[in-house]
Amino acid sequence: MSLESKIKTDQTKLSLIDRLFFKLESLMGLIGGIVIFLVVGISTVNILGRWLFNMPVNGYIDWIEQFMAFLALLGVAYTQREGGHIRMDMLVSRLKGRLLYTTELLTTSMIFLVTLVLIYGSYLHFLRAYQNGDTSLDIGLQIWPAKLVVPVALTLLALRLIIQMWAYIRAIKNNDPDPVAVPKIENPAQAVESENKSYGIDK
Repeated sequence: MSLESKIKTDQTKLSLIDRLFFKLESLMGLIGGIVIFLVVGISTVNILGRWLFNMPVNGYIDWIEQFMAFLALLGVAYTQREGGHIRMDMLVSRLKGRLLYTTELLTTSMIFLVTLVLIYGSYLHFLRAYQNGDTSLDIGLQIWPAKLVVPVALTLLALRLIIQMWAYIRAIKNNDPDPVAVPKIENPAQAVESENKSYGIDK
């Protein structure tokens, strides 16, 4: 994923909603980044404490297990918005116009339906852990906060997918060659050029 956003913006209601929601996605991504920083810090303290003083961090594994949900999922909607998830573009990159947007709408709708199922299942998993008072094995941390992150992050992803489906429907209706609120499809050469440009590399 490049540092320069590939998303076109304008003054339409769709673009405004996209940009407002992007602020929330960016906040979630920032929190995920802070969690990564905490994981690195705890890991460093654990290693140095064990090596220098024979005093590792108490419950190190329990803490890392809790943090994993935060750092793995809080950025999922942001990544979807920027087109950063792994996908096969060999066929899609050859399509144009309404055929391209219809294909994107169908695949995005399928992802949306799968996401709804995952939200339902992960929420039940969180609710069960909360009601039963489930704790980690070593130091007895409450594990429901980490489990709550999953349906919350997936709900944000579902909302992002709704915005993108709206954008594809609008693009199909208007036969828009450059729709707003969705990432541009790039072939490998264009992707490399975008990466180089975002990092200030001329060639």
